[in-house]
Amino acid sequence: MKEYKITFVIVLAAMIIGFVLLDRGRDGTILQLAQSRADAGKRVAVRDAFPGSRLAAQEVRQLLATHNAARAEAGVGPLVWSGSLALYAQKWADHLASTGCRLEHRPYSGTWKQKYGENLFMGTAGRYSVTDAVAAWRSEKSAYHGEAIDMSNFYAYGHYTQLIWRSTTGVGCAGVECGGNMIVVCNYDPPGNIVGSTPY
Repeated sequence: MKEYKITFVIVLAAMIIGFVLLDRGRDGTILQLAQSRADAGKRVAVRDAFPGSRLAAQEVRQLLATHNAARAEAGVGPLVWSGSLALYAQKWADHLASTGCRLEHRPYSGTWKQKYGENLFMGTAGRYSVTDAVAAWRSEKSAYHGEAIDMSNFYAYGHYTQLIWRSTTGVGCAGVECGGNMIVVCNYDPPGNIVGSTPY
């Protein structure tokens, strides 16, 4: 009789432990599902915060920070992120990638007609980042001496002057990897580099 009692106690204890482990496993699964939903919510929030292109939220923050640092240095107001400009930039970046990876601006007419200001950059993928793009445009500052823009002089500093154009308030950028390189496209609204004008 004692052996039956001991066996019964062992079986009962095993069942209780099994139910506890099963319940903990269920709670763990619920926690994992909750965490997964929270992570998905964060991804949606990031897309909502910086819509338009496929750039990571950190890259967008870096782009805005480096743009606005250059603008502050020039004494002009900061830019805000535009999802519609980012989408516009992403479409052109994808087009460049699908047509041979050449770095070229949107044309002045046709299907791909340029509507906004535009800066482009290309560098080796993995070696250059989006902040390197802005740094390259900003480096043209040394070529600019406050003169009015005209068709003969802006090629040396046009990326920089677009970067700091006072009336520009919005920016949207995109990136794409192509042929071992990274292409960065940024569009600006209202556009800068107006012939006969100065940026600030």
